[in-house]
Amino acid sequence: MSEIKTQTVSASSKHKKNLLVVLALSGTYLIAEVIGGVLTNSLALLADAAHMLTDVVGLLLALIAIKIAERKADAAKTYGYYRTEILAAVINAVVLLGISIYVLYEAYLRFQNPPAVQSKSMLIVAGIGLIVNIIGMMVLRKDSGESLNMKGAYFEVLSDMLTSVGVMIAGVIMLTTQWYYADPLISAAIGLLIFPRTWRLLKEAVNVLLEGTPKDVDINNLRKLLEQTPGVIGVHDLHVWSLTSGVNAMSAHIITDNTYTRNELLKALTDQTTGSFKISHTTFQIEEDGYEEGPVHS
Repeated sequence: MSEIKTQTVSASSKHKKNLLVVLALSGTYLIAEVIGGVLTNSLALLADAAHMLTDVVGLLLALIAIKIAERKADAAKTYGYYRTEILAAVINAVVLLGISIYVLYEAYLRFQNPPAVQSKSMLIVAGIGLIVNIIGMMVLRKDSGESLNMKGAYFEVLSDMLTSVGVMIAGVIMLTTQWYYADPLISAAIGLLIFPRTWRLLKEAVNVLLEGTPKDVDINNLRKLLEQTPGVIGVHDLHVWSLTSGVNAMSAHIITDNTYTRNELLKALTDQTTGSFKISHTTFQIEEDGYEEGPVHS
């Protein structure tokens, strides 16, 4: 049986410096935006500030999760602490959904009696925020495709970018027409836009926590590859799961005809599996035909 290694570097860990840069940018702008939202009396701007706050907290959480995940495995956590990155992604998604619901509620209240908004100041603050968020997205965009933790951080920044655009649109409308319904209307639209992407992120993260098959591993093709390996006459109890994004593991029971030694068979199975699929850790139980350990699964 192959030994499970636990020192694989997670996808998030490779990009933590970029995360730190975006965290510094977002934290600095958050302070300015809160002040601007209060002074201009803009719900859209305060909604943007609320999202920026979740950005800062979410980015910090993602960074902390990476640091924890880098800890070495021990007797209590034999797989290490990779899953903290997935927990961070779940928390980020849940917080974003909560903020979106709150913004929709506040927008509903303001539809009943929209207050006057200092549109010019609102535009200036939102414009600065848009620049900050675009920089953040450029820094994190490539990283987001490799890790759910980084994808959660990217979605935080993306949602703020959309909010900044919405705030600027509302600002232009109110500045030129004094139609203050634009503020809650744009805020509601922003809240609705954030939902689909965040929901998909949450589903992906929960799938990892439930040890579902990673989307980047075709388990049917994996089974065929194992069954076609010389010396193998059957495969059962095949399982594939993710420890975190970019770190997939698998285990399988292999029935052999004893054509090859166990070491030769293990090497062939491991080389083919890790070479053809995005799998970092393999565990094979070698059995002879007729051996029955218990109920056979998959």
